[in-house]
Amino acid sequence: MNIQLSDHFTYKRLIRFVASPVLMMIFTSLYSIVDGFFVSNFVGKTPFAAVNLIMPIMMGIGTIGFMLGTGGSAIVSITLGSGKKKEANEYFSMLVAAALILGLIFSVLGFLFIRPISIALGADGELLKNCVIYGRLLFIAETPFIMQNVFQSFLVTAEKPELSLKLSVAAGVTNMILDYLFIAVFKWGIAGAAIATTCGQLIGGILPVCYFARENNSLLRLVKTKFDKSVLWKACANGSSEMVTNLSASVVNVLYNFQLMRFAGENGVAAYGVIMYVNFVFSAVYIGYSIGSAPLVGYHYGAGNRCELKNLFRKSLILMGGSGLLLTLAAELSAVPLVSIFTSYDAKLFAMTCRGFRIYSLAFLIMGVNIWGSAFFTALGDGAVSAAISFLRTLIFQIISVLLLPLFLEMDGIWLAIVAAETPAVLVTILFLVRKRKKYHYL
Repeated sequence: MNIQLSDHFTYKRLIRFVASPVLMMIFTSLYSIVDGFFVSNFVGKTPFAAVNLIMPIMMGIGTIGFMLGTGGSAIVSITLGSGKKKEANEYFSMLVAAALILGLIFSVLGFLFIRPISIALGADGELLKNCVIYGRLLFIAETPFIMQNVFQSFLVTAEKPELSLKLSVAAGVTNMILDYLFIAVFKWGIAGAAIATTCGQLIGGILPVCYFARENNSLLRLVKTKFDKSVLWKACANGSSEMVTNLSASVVNVLYNFQLMRFAGENGVAAYGVIMYVNFVFSAVYIGYSIGSAPLVGYHYGAGNRCELKNLFRKSLILMGGSGLLLTLAAELSAVPLVSIFTSYDAKLFAMTCRGFRIYSLAFLIMGVNIWGSAFFTALGDGAVSAAISFLRTLIFQIISVLLLPLFLEMDGIWLAIVAAETPAVLVTILFLVRKRKKYHYL
């Protein structure tokens, strides 16, 4: 069944349309998870801590792709909904070119300055050596990683979510196979993990360029374009919420690591790394749904179809609420087997991680509403509201929580910080949804 942006969406049709982006995000999250699994089990605790220290930096820079992808796809979707396909392709092409240029700049800077960055994060001795090796190799493929993040949104807008899924699966499987070969078989250590991730990112970032550069049967194609400052600025402003979400997560992860080094040393950093790996998979469901549903919202808003906009709004709220209950229950029940995948070799680390994950997982109950709410306003072209939700949720509330709660609850306070941050954030999201309902007519 061919699903188009202009369709009316029942629950079945909506779930089918967003299924590919959800699975795509899960496979994308496998990059760090697979690296973490093989490094933890085959290389050691110190290299594992190095992966957890450097990965937030890589993910933070990669948010440039999320910003241009989500913000740009909202503009392109609204333009397509208005019947202006030629302009939509020009905007799309210009934003892809901008992502490529920015990616190259940051790749070079990251490669050159990874050592002082690692020192600033508190690494020294053997930990510093591992951070520099892992970071420099990953920065070689940072540009394709940024491009992959851009195309995750644009492939959905082009009505090709299944292609996005195939590319993500190919990249993820490549990463897994090469991790096994380079780490478990060839014994290349942390360098093998980085090379495997780099190969996966090259697939995810380069192949979409080849697809859109030639004649295809999607809604979008790379065409001759020109620089449009207003469109680029609007895409950055509109997608800033997604950038804030991901960049803030990286900043907060660094802060978590500082607190954990203070309270539990390398064990604390390793435990948090495991929790983040599992969190990537669970939150990928919410992020994938948001990426998949955003072009639908943008298209019907651009087309002035208020009935379908209301339909998508109601169904999305119900799906986010229901999935929150299911994912929280699943996380609590699967804590022991999931954590044992990474920490079975160390009883103390295993116990610490299990307790932390069970507390942290309570946040899944309301996290989905916040992630979707921010993406919903991005799709409507309201970057200011979207950024406000993301900024408060992922930065302000979390920083306050992770700094204050450990003073009273010590380690449990660190694990509980995410729950304490998501709770006021959901109130902010609901407030904006109520206040903006008359402007956008989704309720």
